[in-house]
Amino acid sequence: MMTPLRFSFLAALAAVLVGGPVALAQTSVRGDTIPQIKFTDYRLPNGLRVILSVDHYAPVVAVSVTYNVGSRNERPGRTGFAHLFEHMMFQGSKNVGKGEHMMLINDNGGMMNGTTNKDRTNFFESLPANQLDLALFLEADRMASLDISQANLDNQIKVVEEEKRQSYDNQPYGEVGETIDGMAYSSFGYRHTTIGSMADLDAATLADVQDFHDTYYAPNNAVIAVVGDFNEANAKKKIEKYFGGIKRHPDPPQPDLTEPPLTAEQRKTLRDPLARATRYEAAYKTVAGDDPDAPALQILSGILSRGRTGRLYSAIVEKRLATSASAGGSFGRGPGLFTCTATLGPTGSVDAVEKAFDDEIAKIQRDGVTVEEMAKARAQSRASAVIGGGGRRGGGGGILTDLGKANILSQDAVFYNDPGRTNKNLARLESVTAADVQRVAQKYLNKNNRVVVIVQPDSSPEDDGGQQ
Repeated sequence: MMTPLRFSFLAALAAVLVGGPVALAQTSVRGDTIPQIKFTDYRLPNGLRVILSVDHYAPVVAVSVTYNVGSRNERPGRTGFAHLFEHMMFQGSKNVGKGEHMMLINDNGGMMNGTTNKDRTNFFESLPANQLDLALFLEADRMASLDISQANLDNQIKVVEEEKRQSYDNQPYGEVGETIDGMAYSSFGYRHTTIGSMADLDAATLADVQDFHDTYYAPNNAVIAVVGDFNEANAKKKIEKYFGGIKRHPDPPQPDLTEPPLTAEQRKTLRDPLARATRYEAAYKTVAGDDPDAPALQILSGILSRGRTGRLYSAIVEKRLATSASAGGSFGRGPGLFTCTATLGPTGSVDAVEKAFDDEIAKIQRDGVTVEEMAKARAQSRASAVIGGGGRRGGGGGILTDLGKANILSQDAVFYNDPGRTNKNLARLESVTAADVQRVAQKYLNKNNRVVVIVQPDSSPEDDGGQQ
């Protein structure tokens, strides 16, 4: 039998998605809002930012620690360090043996992981509520006393190299992301891949790695978010107990991420012996996630490619120009990319696919979008705001779980100095007009502002990268 609380939560979610009104016992929720995350935000004397959000719905607690370091903070000749430390942070610390972090979490009914991207590194746990001390102890111990030894370094470099072989080198289209970033971006921080160069990792000394850790993995360069079933006053005492004694480090240097605009289209063809079909990818340089134009670009991506009613499906897939076609933006701390991607069939034509993409974009630039398209895109935005991207490694990206909320709160604090940003996300999306969508299409989706990569299935040596 469904409890009244569970029913009211699902009813609230349904209202968010379809736009109808409903009231929760404690919070009024309308269709143009999402349930607000209430939280407390403060800092310890050592600079650690702490965000606490109490939610007694389930006897679970989530802890998310986000460090203000990603591959954007690396320098030439020393790439891959942020991702390397995603692995190193599980190799033991003063009071925790190698591999014990994962074992202790799993043995106590929890789950955990870590993720790295260009803009941050994130570690998280979700546990029964009575295990909050365990999560805090483990995170504090590795923040204060990570075991950075030559043996651990050598071992984890081998792990990263194998990951690169599996996820990039031996995957169809594995070079596309790195190639597009290298063409689209000027700043070093965004030009190179998060996994980094294996030559750089092989050349790294223990002193290099220790210096990177001492620079970035410090309380004053981190945010911890705790969400779930706990007493706030007790949690504050526990956080002070475990993290209060960790020394503050000098504030790390900020990377130069100045990005001039693209002024002319760039094109490149790759030959990929692992690919079985030609792939077309065009990436337009856009804006950071906190730019006022980001919500309109997000709505635009839904109009182009969400489901079988998206414009690209009828213009490309139904006409059998390609087996799949999509468009969407990535919005982080620096300039993002709005990418149009299609995988061609055996008789597909790159020219025909590109023309179809360009024609659909031109129609929006010229004629705008319909009321029905805007309504559908807004409904999709509501769903994304609540459910999020999530995934196996991300631990959930929306507000349906304590872990999803913890990750959102800590990341938004690091990215935008605004942990409550998620409470305003849907309002920003709902405020987007059809005129805004047409305007951003005109402003950003033009040929002089894009890079194009075409992957051809071929067993011959890779193309020399000349202009097509």
